[in-house]
Amino acid sequence: MSDAPAPDAGVGPTGPRAFEFEHVPETDQSFENALAKARSGERLTVDDGVELLTTGTENREIDRERKELVLEAANRRRADVVGEDVTFVANLNNNVTTACNTGCLFCNFKNSSHAFETESEIDHAGFTKTPAESRAVVEDALDMGIYEVTSVSGLHPGFALDDEHHEILRGYDDAARTVNYKPPERYETDPGTYLEQMDAMSVGDVHLHSMTPEEAYHARRGTDWSYESVYRKLRDAGLDSAPGTAAEILVDEVRDVICPGKIDSQGWVDAMEGAISVGLDVTATIMYGHVENEMHRVMHLKEVRDLQDRTGGITEFVPLSFVHQQTPLYERGVVTGGATDAEDELLIAVSRLFLDNVDNVQSSWVKYGNAKGLKLLNCGANDFMGTILSEEITKRAGGEYGEFRSFDDYVEMLSAIGRPPVERSTDYRTTRRLDPDDGPHGPMLGPRADGTPMLDQQEQKQ
Repeated sequence: MSDAPAPDAGVGPTGPRAFEFEHVPETDQSFENALAKARSGERLTVDDGVELLTTGTENREIDRERKELVLEAANRRRADVVGEDVTFVANLNNNVTTACNTGCLFCNFKNSSHAFETESEIDHAGFTKTPAESRAVVEDALDMGIYEVTSVSGLHPGFALDDEHHEILRGYDDAARTVNYKPPERYETDPGTYLEQMDAMSVGDVHLHSMTPEEAYHARRGTDWSYESVYRKLRDAGLDSAPGTAAEILVDEVRDVICPGKIDSQGWVDAMEGAISVGLDVTATIMYGHVENEMHRVMHLKEVRDLQDRTGGITEFVPLSFVHQQTPLYERGVVTGGATDAEDELLIAVSRLFLDNVDNVQSSWVKYGNAKGLKLLNCGANDFMGTILSEEITKRAGGEYGEFRSFDDYVEMLSAIGRPPVERSTDYRTTRRLDPDDGPHGPMLGPRADGTPMLDQQEQKQ
């Protein structure tokens, strides 16, 4: 037992829980030993990570002085690994559809897929874009200078990988129940196939970042296709890299509570390995601050680190603090809030210290806001997301921090904390440092970018 035990089982960071988890934040390590290992650069164990996350206190409160020691160690590690630069990308979010029936309790992005059926009389504010509509969105954004399209969508029952997949799914008896499939003609708008959407969004030399492990599972449901074969077809249709969202917490006893209809932890790992095996870069995420405890969080980090040890395909790690407002978990009283500021700081810091094989750790201004997002850049993070242009998922869950960040915003904010602003490509292999005195600033790495500020570019078109 640690000299400073963490919270009891069934009690999480935001209030009492009714869950008796097998994995609890108790260790035989001490905070002092864990911190010494972190400072020396020695590879951390799960117990080390738990001690650093909990600051080894005897109650549920985080020790402020110990917390600052962890943040300091992480900030030094960040400086040693990637230096002082803070990177960002010129990107667009194009979410194809909100139609979904998976039933994740942390999500308010989806609309019941039944509401989208032609005969439905259910009012909803959701949407489905055709491939042609997706292409138009990307075309317009390319003219503004963006060069990354991120697309993460609901699991529309009418979506299939390709025509062959449609034929297979149509052959099932009671396909809606057995393989979550209804023919696209049942819906007001046909989303096309995944391959058609990939092709539509692959305009010019844009980088297409799409197809989470959950979407890849949806694109192979009802078949014996491997993830490798699915991602190969997606790659050939235009996919350039895959987002490692749908990870949530990679511990199944937590997933059984918050997303029982989703793939399990091993399914997420299998999908990521399939994507990497065909030459796609991937990211990895964690979505924390709901029902999980600190042991679950570090077990998740261990899964990510092990995956990176095996594959080397992860370009960045993206911690996502649970936005609780307007989600079923909150509305049903399962949680009383999200992670605290101290928990956010420690999660970023311990991610940097634990993931010794992943260079880049992101601070999400969409999740954290400007002030905290900037603070987290001094807790171990080195990337500050991108311009976004649209972000429906967090907004629909009650997020408050907007949908667009200009290059001049980045330059002003990062210069204020003394960190160099650096435009990057999605894969981090190409970068451009921006001179604060040489504005106004706009993207230069895109196929149609010429340094013009993005909104100025849009105004010129109108």
